[in-house]
Amino acid sequence: MQATIPARVITGKVLPRTTTWTIALTIGFALLSAAAAQIRIPLGFTPVPITGQTFAVLLAGAALGATWGGASQLLYVLLGAVGLPFFAGGNGGWEYATGSTLGYLIGFVVAAYVVGLMAERRQDRSVLSAVPAFLTGNLIIYTFGVPWLYYSIESISTGEAALAAGFTPFIAGDLVKIVVAGLLLPAAWKLADRH
Repeated sequence: MQATIPARVITGKVLPRTTTWTIALTIGFALLSAAAAQIRIPLGFTPVPITGQTFAVLLAGAALGATWGGASQLLYVLLGAVGLPFFAGGNGGWEYATGSTLGYLIGFVVAAYVVGLMAERRQDRSVLSAVPAFLTGNLIIYTFGVPWLYYSIESISTGEAALAAGFTPFIAGDLVKIVVAGLLLPAAWKLADRH
């Protein structure tokens, strides 16, 4: 594992590239994910609520790069799994972490890593490249989340039902988050490049 955030991502460009800053930012993005999980709109027909977490996941990858973005989300999941109230609705603990949303939690780690790789390859520098990078991250989250939802909930007996409970209700909100992140990162790079 590299000791510092790569200079090819926004935080590596604008902040000191030290181990202390790297650890602080990794913890900070884990805490941001925990805070974003508390922005929660429960849906009566699915155990998966609408939250702000995917926005935090995408930003973690883009801002920290692959290794540290993924590490921030792994830290978030581990802290919630040991019982801190980090998951949606202030939930925490092993039982909640391994419940119906486990696939999404795993997807957060993988998505942050992949978005981080894409950011390290400069795909966060323009809206036209950032939006597809963030869309890829979101699709990764669903690739892990929806099948686990199907597997873990007995009443979801078809793939269509799993998509209806774990994907379809979130499309509009996720598109908004993707566009906001896709505008935010290129704007941050423009500001950073001026200094």
